[in-house]
Amino acid sequence: MNPGFADLLPGAPGGGNLRVWLKSAAYTRRLLLGEGGDPWQGAAQYLAWFSQAHGLLRPDVAVIEVGDLYQSLVRREPALATEMAAKRRLAWPLRRLLESTAPRALLAEVIEAVIAHLRGQAPLVLAVPSPRQWLLQANRMAGRDAIELDPDSIEDAAMYVADVLRSVSHLPVGGLLLEERIDDGELGPVDVERYRPLINVARHYRWTLGLRLGKAALLSIPDGSDLDVLIGDPALVNDAGCAIGVDVGRRLWAAEAPPPLEPRQFYFAEVPAEQKPEHVLDCLAQLRSLSSRCP
Repeated sequence: MNPGFADLLPGAPGGGNLRVWLKSAAYTRRLLLGEGGDPWQGAAQYLAWFSQAHGLLRPDVAVIEVGDLYQSLVRREPALATEMAAKRRLAWPLRRLLESTAPRALLAEVIEAVIAHLRGQAPLVLAVPSPRQWLLQANRMAGRDAIELDPDSIEDAAMYVADVLRSVSHLPVGGLLLEERIDDGELGPVDVERYRPLINVARHYRWTLGLRLGKAALLSIPDGSDLDVLIGDPALVNDAGCAIGVDVGRRLWAAEAPPPLEPRQFYFAEVPAEQKPEHVLDCLAQLRSLSSRCP
């Protein structure tokens, strides 16, 4: 794993000092680019937005939302959705979406530009939908709503995502965050073993690997050698032998006090797009103040 990020995690041998992990792409995109604004028109456009957004909230972890790149691609190339629907196999829409070379090249350019801008002041993490979530999203882009996921298709999806990530493996990425959907309870428990291709990629390239859960529980607690970070409700993740991100977003934006941090924990929050800037700054100031008082 990238030691620059791994050493920041609570419980790291060097005494990690990460206390707040903030995600804010939807919020800063609306605030800086307006409704429907799209920073993925090119590397220069992305960096112009990213530098403003990063300076606005000064997060401790820099995040590139890889899923947003592919959503932008489908909006700009509507014929792609037709091609994604051309075969009935459940994994085909995602395979067709991710096999294009142009978005991979743009992603690499964006990563290079962002890393140069950060100058080592914050670790860079690539956030991607989890394989089962991206499988669902791609099928919906292809016009399919009533679908049932199966384990083999989820593993196929993991292989397609892993192939995209290998295309940027030559760049000094700090970590990879897989994200389940927040309201995914109806999908059943998350089987991390089906994500093995992505676990292998992260381990091979020494990337810190995190998983953000929604409402669905884990089928089984993953081994500490598989995941470095679990993010979600502490009741779902606190038995894991890795760093724990306590997702306090709902409490934070409702002006409720987050629980104090315990050993190996940090706060995690995503800023909703519709939040008002004054409220965001006030809430983040309170969260950072609270985190600084935790052991």
